[in-house]
Amino acid sequence: MLKTGIDKELESMLKRVEKPARYTGGEVNMVRKDLDDVSLRIGFAFPDTYEIGMSYMGMQILYNILNGNDRIYCERVFAPAADMEKMMRERGRKLYTLETFTVLDELDILGFTLQYEMSFTNILNMLDLGGIPVRKQERMKGKYPLIIAGGPCAFNPEPLADFIDVFLVGDGEETLEKLCLAFADAKAANRDREAFLEKIGEIEGVYIPEFYEVAYGADHNISHMSALNEKAPKTVPRAIVKDIEGAEFPVNNIVPFIDTVHDRSVVETFRGCTRGCRFCQAGMIYRPVRERTPKTIERLAMEQLGNTGHEELSLLSLSTSDYSQFEPMATGLMRLCRKQNVALSLPSLRLDSFSFRVLDEIQGYRKSGLTFAPEAGTQRLRDVINKNITEEDIFSAARQAVELGWEHIKLYFMIGLPTETLEDLDGIADIAKKIVDINYDVRGRKGGRFRVTVSVSNFVPKPHTPFQWEAQNRPEEFIEKHNYLASKLRIKGVSFNYHETATSNLEAVFARGDRRCGRLLEEAWRLGCRFDGWTEHFKPEVWKQAFENCAAELGFGSGEDIEEFFNYRHRKEGEILPWDIIDPFVDRKYFIAEREKAMKGETTHDCRQGCTGCGVSRYTDCFVNCRG
Repeated sequence: MLKTGIDKELESMLKRVEKPARYTGGEVNMVRKDLDDVSLRIGFAFPDTYEIGMSYMGMQILYNILNGNDRIYCERVFAPAADMEKMMRERGRKLYTLETFTVLDELDILGFTLQYEMSFTNILNMLDLGGIPVRKQERMKGKYPLIIAGGPCAFNPEPLADFIDVFLVGDGEETLEKLCLAFADAKAANRDREAFLEKIGEIEGVYIPEFYEVAYGADHNISHMSALNEKAPKTVPRAIVKDIEGAEFPVNNIVPFIDTVHDRSVVETFRGCTRGCRFCQAGMIYRPVRERTPKTIERLAMEQLGNTGHEELSLLSLSTSDYSQFEPMATGLMRLCRKQNVALSLPSLRLDSFSFRVLDEIQGYRKSGLTFAPEAGTQRLRDVINKNITEEDIFSAARQAVELGWEHIKLYFMIGLPTETLEDLDGIADIAKKIVDINYDVRGRKGGRFRVTVSVSNFVPKPHTPFQWEAQNRPEEFIEKHNYLASKLRIKGVSFNYHETATSNLEAVFARGDRRCGRLLEEAWRLGCRFDGWTEHFKPEVWKQAFENCAAELGFGSGEDIEEFFNYRHRKEGEILPWDIIDPFVDRKYFIAEREKAMKGETTHDCRQGCTGCGVSRYTDCFVNCRG
């Protein structure tokens, strides 16, 4: 039986909303299956709008893998925009999948991807719109889908522990399919919930919150976290795809009817990073580096372009030019793309001579903005964060860019980093001013259209990094630094952008929070918070009210005391951290050693130059073992 179609009421609604194609499905390469032929149906839920979710390559990867199994039907669902939600609630319509218009509470599994803490209220909202109680305790009373979640934010699953049944931590390509098949088998055998959860608890990367009890001391810290089920592991090791070369990668990607954030073909060249920036969670939790060969990258790229009709190809990795065979790979792709009249985008380049030659050849006369990410304004602070680039690197790259004709350079920095001083902020303005001077030195008056954009984000300490114990700047500190920088950057040809302060502080609460933060999240959602990562939707006063409403219940004197505890204090290295239940394969002692080196201003070399002792090689081959 094929279940498809839009009824008259939905058709009427779609005529009244912005971008109705967000809600219609039916795109090129969408998978269609007969529901009578499948054993399990899973909804892949992205807690943001269609345009953002359809740009997420991870969804395309998992959609392809799951639908490649005859027993499984993977469908998609996205967060409806405010206009659509309003009509759905007014008319009592439940949220549905795009493939078959099935409402969410009729699925077997609903899986959320956790890409950003500020999307958490959308998770609760989508559950509610789908007719599913948000708290898992309430779902045990009836027949509801199993609610699962994975992605980078699952490396601290605790703030969502009251709402999610099962977390998948780490690479999902193998784990998610195993979980789905185990569910299908349990469903066929009519196994009870406890037996099923015990069974999937044996799968690497699976964390089941209800198998653990958390207790808190008088100082609000976690006093202990103990297993309630004898089969629950002491810590949950992340799942890892060891052979990225042989891993499935989609070439029949879904092609949306409307513009998305990234409307292009994408191929992942490698996973992981060897640089060791101390603020970067991705650089820690995706270790070790695993690469595809140039031949495989070319094959995937050409097949995907042929099946989608896209006119642009982009490469996916944390640092494109760190690929070990970057020069032959980039040269080969340029040749193939030129033959097919396809634009090639190479993001996250190390701006050395070869990269500039590649960029010059790709962009020719139509040179778009060029991006540098010094992260910090002085060499001292760059050493603290282990950025491992010098001013000479920055200015040499800027000079090459100017000489080759670029007229716009974007500079990205982070403020609020550990040990930061006003001198470090002065350094940001100094770098911008010197790049403007370089342009004048090279072009003279002819370079009048040249401009520099300085963008700063606020430091958010993340779990499983050397800075996981650090205090975050208070809102007033961030604002003071923004104002100080604004005054320093009143330089002709320089513009200044900065990130919203309140969202950064809230992001930190849920990045490093524990189970008690679930109460804050639910209260904020019930008060009307949605799409908190969007400036036009974010409601700081409502969030403040939510914190105040929950303070006494959580044992705090005020909402400000909650923020003080989770954000604005230095945590002790001996504390039990909420995310200690997750084993990222990087040793805690490595994080401590890196933190100590940071405070001394000492750097750690790139993994390519020899093992740095992070501990990942205990579990799988690291870059040094594979290439050194």
